[in-house]
Amino acid sequence: MIRVLLADDQSLVRAGFKALLNAQADIEVAGEAADGEEAVRLVWQLRPDVVLMDIRMPVLDGLEATRRVTGEADLDGVKVVMLTTFELDEYVFEAIRSGASGFLVKDTEPDELLRAVRAVVAGDALLSPGVTRRLIGEFAARSKEPAAAETLSELTEREREVMALVGIGLSNEEIARRLVVSPLTAKTHVSRTMVKLGARDRAQLVVLAYESGLVRPGWLG
Repeated sequence: MIRVLLADDQSLVRAGFKALLNAQADIEVAGEAADGEEAVRLVWQLRPDVVLMDIRMPVLDGLEATRRVTGEADLDGVKVVMLTTFELDEYVFEAIRSGASGFLVKDTEPDELLRAVRAVVAGDALLSPGVTRRLIGEFAARSKEPAAAETLSELTEREREVMALVGIGLSNEEIARRLVVSPLTAKTHVSRTMVKLGARDRAQLVVLAYESGLVRPGWLG
């Protein structure tokens, strides 16, 4: 059972998501929060698998709440998906760099929301369908406070190649086809790369691929 925490200051938004999620046999809403501070408290109390976190909330905004959750080693198993009203939200890239596993626009289709919740638990979620790989590249290129460049010296040539393919948005299955290896081998390379770079999940690996210069904005593979 996938346990989800809903964090949004709009009760109608929470009610809609709750009805959809609780109707699934493999998903349940473990709790609800109306602001970021309450969300952080409930994460510690409930230890959900996924937090659907609104970026803009009172008391404590979603970005800071996300940092407080993802910055705790004891909460490493909790994945945060940011909710935003607009695809071109200026905080989207910062949210991912802060530790969010991806983001969704609030008016996303129900099937896509369910797919995203299930996928993020498996480490695969990243973007809403309407947000292209070019968009992530754009945010990476114009980020006002770029993170310190991560060294790629520990990576093998194959791991660099795999990281670049992750960076342009390919799934493990697509990487496997591109490199003519098994999906399990592709997954292993991705996992080893994340461990070597200290990336929390696949979303952060994408950010590092751009920030290190391994992938350039606009590349579509």
